[in-house]
Amino acid sequence: MKVVRQWIESAIGLVYPRNCLFCSTALAEQERGVICAACLSTVRQIEAPFCQQCASPFAGAVSDSFVCGYCQDLRFAFTRTVCGCRAEGIVRESIHRFKYNREMYLGPHLAEWLIEAARQWIDWQTVDAIVPVPLHPRKKRDREFNQAEYLSAALSRHFDRPVFDGQLRRVKDTVTQTALDAEQRDRNLRNAFTARRTDVFEGKRLALVDDVFTTGATLNSCAKVLRRAGARSVIALAVARGM
Repeated sequence: MKVVRQWIESAIGLVYPRNCLFCSTALAEQERGVICAACLSTVRQIEAPFCQQCASPFAGAVSDSFVCGYCQDLRFAFTRTVCGCRAEGIVRESIHRFKYNREMYLGPHLAEWLIEAARQWIDWQTVDAIVPVPLHPRKKRDREFNQAEYLSAALSRHFDRPVFDGQLRRVKDTVTQTALDAEQRDRNLRNAFTARRTDVFEGKRLALVDDVFTTGATLNSCAKVLRRAGARSVIALAVARGM
């Protein structure tokens, strides 16, 4: 079957040559996905040292784990945050096009950036299950999918952990967070989430997944519900860190 699939892909490539989505360079046969190696090399991964609470990278020579000045006065319901890369350039555009334009062929790239960070910074022996940040039903109908569910499924396949899909619900149809500041985001998300069944989360160590971490308001609102439902711990996990 693998040989047949490769032959079909090669035949399709003769008729519809594969080009990089961002620079239009022809992709080599061994290159998977829709972004060329040169464009992928521009992705800036989140590398240590970075804030344990918000994953914001730090330029100084810090060897121990630390909490940045922004987070020192904040109390998050999740224990720490892991992000794959900075939300800029092709990363930001890939997320936007995947989420709002349904350009699903970008999904594997987003999943790869997330999985790489999750492999490097999380001990999956200490995680019992994965929870995607939910969309409101109306928004999910409009978008036709939930990007956090897609990413959670990719993590589940790679790290062999179950996804608690549908157990965390979004019950408030909030306005988009894009133009709001941190305080407005918190107010916007007040009472936006609820647990379908609290016994599902009781005593569990959870990885909470979203596409972007900006102020942490969405992930924190979800983590509060999970902790109230009895979760033992929650790690926030996102593809990109808004800068």
